[in-house]
Amino acid sequence: MYTDIESISGYKQEINKLHSQIEQFKELIDHTFEALIIVDENRDIIYSNFQACSLFALSRDEVLTKNLEDFLIDTPGEILSYQEQLIFREGSYNDEWVVQPAAGGHKQVEFIGFPYGKEKKVVYKLRDITGERALLQERMMTTQMFLDVFNKAVDCIVIYDKEGAIIDANHSFCTTMSREREELLGKKIQNFIDASQLKMWQKSLEEVISKGAATGEIEMYDRQGNIRFEYSTSANIFNKHYMSIFRNITEKVAMERKLQKSEQIFSELFDQTLDAIVFWNEEGYIFRVNHSACKIFESNRNHLIGTRLDDYIFKKDERYKSMVATFCQKGEVREELFYKMPNGQIKLLELTSKMHSSEGYNITIFRNVSERWKIERELRKSEKKFRKIFEGSLDGMILWNEFGFADINEIGANILELPKDRLLSMSVKEVMEMVPENRDKLNSHIANVQLKGQDKTIVPITFEHGKIKHLELSTRKNLYYGLHLTIFRDITETLELQEQIRKSDTLHVVGELAAGIAHEIRNPMTALKGFIQLLQGSVKEDFSTYFNVITSEIKRIETIITEFLVLAKPQAMRYFRQNVIGIMNETLELLRAQALFQNIQFQTNFEEEEFLIYCEGNQLKQVFINIIKNALEVMPDGGRIFIRAKRDHEDYIRISIEDEGPGIPEEKLKKLGEPFYTTKERGTGLGLMVSYKIIEEHKGIVEVESEEGKGTTFHILLPFGG
Repeated sequence: MYTDIESISGYKQEINKLHSQIEQFKELIDHTFEALIIVDENRDIIYSNFQACSLFALSRDEVLTKNLEDFLIDTPGEILSYQEQLIFREGSYNDEWVVQPAAGGHKQVEFIGFPYGKEKKVVYKLRDITGERALLQERMMTTQMFLDVFNKAVDCIVIYDKEGAIIDANHSFCTTMSREREELLGKKIQNFIDASQLKMWQKSLEEVISKGAATGEIEMYDRQGNIRFEYSTSANIFNKHYMSIFRNITEKVAMERKLQKSEQIFSELFDQTLDAIVFWNEEGYIFRVNHSACKIFESNRNHLIGTRLDDYIFKKDERYKSMVATFCQKGEVREELFYKMPNGQIKLLELTSKMHSSEGYNITIFRNVSERWKIERELRKSEKKFRKIFEGSLDGMILWNEFGFADINEIGANILELPKDRLLSMSVKEVMEMVPENRDKLNSHIANVQLKGQDKTIVPITFEHGKIKHLELSTRKNLYYGLHLTIFRDITETLELQEQIRKSDTLHVVGELAAGIAHEIRNPMTALKGFIQLLQGSVKEDFSTYFNVITSEIKRIETIITEFLVLAKPQAMRYFRQNVIGIMNETLELLRAQALFQNIQFQTNFEEEEFLIYCEGNQLKQVFINIIKNALEVMPDGGRIFIRAKRDHEDYIRISIEDEGPGIPEEKLKKLGEPFYTTKERGTGLGLMVSYKIIEEHKGIVEVESEEGKGTTFHILLPFGG
């Protein structure tokens, strides 16, 4: 009996111990780090530990009133039944649910289910993986961003292992090396490096191993020849792989900015690119920028991230609206817009935007073109200033090259006496061929410009109607947009004035000389003339012929002395209103006998019988005598002398004296009227010189026309006003 009591007591102790252990086990389960629930065959929750209550955001009592399906609103009952079958058949099963806690929202939950007891109960161990899934999604987005930049980058990108075997290469590298991607994969990158630079490349890789990155320049060769690259290499990319970014600098200046070191593949490419790259979401908010973006926007990452990209648009005008419409319609756009930086600075940015709506982000690449815009603006201002000078210049200006004329100002067109539109439609050769006499002169000027870069000369230009202008040309080569600039002016009148001044100075010198000579000769000539007359009366023999010759020559000397004195000093003359036709008729009467003797006829044609001008009659008569006598002397075989008079522009009378002599060569015609210049064998040149001086004192003009073999015409223009 005692033994039975002891056994019962032992059993009770054992039972109490088991109860204690069960309570400890329940306490352990309640406080375990993993959420546990037990559901019956109807999926009613019959047990929930504290972690499960926290997951469902309910108290234990509230949880125990719930069915599992109350939290799995997105999971159909058929799926739950299938999962339970797997649990009972396989002994356990794990999967994921989307749980809706009582507090709202959604949680991604990983579960493991296994049978409990013989009443088809199921124990579920739950783990909240919402944070893990968000991190995975972010990593996937970062990878996609990298792939977008990797595939669309202008720079060449190659990923390879520590042995140099190429694992991947982007499109730019394949294109630059003139190879397909399949040809490159598996090949060692050293096979494409110039043999002379392999040691340098190996040292660069050692630097990558020791420092994590290396930069430099290297030469590679493709099928066409060597290509020089600027490169940046980073280590620890994708399981200790290496990534090199190459920029082809064979045909352009290497960019100063080099790729920066980064431990992650996206940051390696993203932060080292020279263009500003901005990632923004569908609402327009910036969530990632590179260093170049911070530099262009004159700000830092913390300030830019979280702001709206369109907040920096300077003016949301029609151009901006059109760009947005194009972006929404096509998913990409390229444009130039003004942006206002956070510091207030205005910049012109060239942008390329690409939509990635399925990934939940968009990418915009910026390039600062403000300097180019400023240069273009300054060029426009400079061109405007040049245009004002070009059009407002008092000299002719013409822009031209070997192919033709680009522009000419109005003054230039007037000087050349050609319509502007006609000249601009012609080539340089066509203009030269218009008047062949100009070709050699202008070709010589152009040759000097090509040789020396500039040339300045004076060229007499013959126009289509025969008129000659003396143009001063100054040309500079390649002065304006590859065009030559020629500045020219008509200096014909200036040269004529200079010639008149020269002649006037010469006459002044001759006058002073003539005064001295006339004074020194006249006194001896007077004595000589007197003694000849005395001698003639005292000599008995008949020497009349000799005396007549001596007397005639003395008179000739006196005439020359008188002409000298006309040149020597201004004459104290009094001008009276006289009929110049009457003076001409008197002159013709004096010379008519000589004309008849030489079988020469005077033919007159006077527009009016009376032209009254203020003049000194005797001096004008002397002019007419000198010119008509010259005409008589050049016609020893007879002929006609035409004398005409008519009004010229209402202010002048034009008297023309035309002979039928042999004419005067052009080179001699220009020298008429110069001191002591004559076309006659025994002439002194004083006659015409005196005549020119007399007409000049009457404020008149002498013009001479001559054609060899046909004769010479003197035109004397005298003002009516005197």
